[in-house]
Amino acid sequence: MIHIATCNIHKGFSQFNRNLAIHDLREQLRKLTPDIVFLQEVQGLHVQHSQRYANWPDQPQHEFIAEDIWADTAYGRNVVRDHRHHGNAILSRFPILSSHNQDVTHLRFERRGLLHSMIEVPGLAQPLHCVCVHLSLLGRSRQLQLDALANHIETVVPRQAPLIIAGDFNDWRNRAHDELAGRLGMIEAFSGHQRRPPRSFPAVLPMFRLDRIYVRGFLVRTVMVHSGRVWSRITDHAALSARLGIVRK
Repeated sequence: MIHIATCNIHKGFSQFNRNLAIHDLREQLRKLTPDIVFLQEVQGLHVQHSQRYANWPDQPQHEFIAEDIWADTAYGRNVVRDHRHHGNAILSRFPILSSHNQDVTHLRFERRGLLHSMIEVPGLAQPLHCVCVHLSLLGRSRQLQLDALANHIETVVPRQAPLIIAGDFNDWRNRAHDELAGRLGMIEAFSGHQRRPPRSFPAVLPMFRLDRIYVRGFLVRTVMVHSGRVWSRITDHAALSARLGIVRK
């Protein structure tokens, strides 16, 4: 059994950037006890925030969250500015064998990437491929990024290899289904082969279906949306989690 979670952490701030919430966010993610965590909008560096907030972590946010719990981390910086950068991250209790961040930017003002890690998981005959995504807000750009994602998977991931793609798809029209379910033979963990992924935004009372967990080579045992007042105080997206059974071949 593998327990995974995904969350857009809003650069460590609460909804509408009211409060620095990275410490509470770390505790909530730890309470979920996932083996692998997919994070989006992770602040790797922000010099001004570190000077403004007395309790700003000394480490990059993914390392701060992972400390003493998730032994390995991978980080892909997507947006780079003077004295700051942010992107996606993967945290793992298991060894991360390799990682690669693929730039899928379509518009210069909206930098996007696909963070692809290979993880050695006990009980799996071959490495688990994990891809953390945060796709465009714009439909045309998002479709191009989904196509780039599918091309990447078809090129570098063996068809029989276990695969998880998770993150913030910004896909309220559910156009990802054809690319990932149809083209790559994956299932959306919450809806199986159907077309109704979970509502995940805003965190306080989710209405929009933005966040996803797609899997291949696993049996979905249980799933959960982590939303409500507690989560809205630490980020703007609900977190999703899933327990996955390993398919023996």
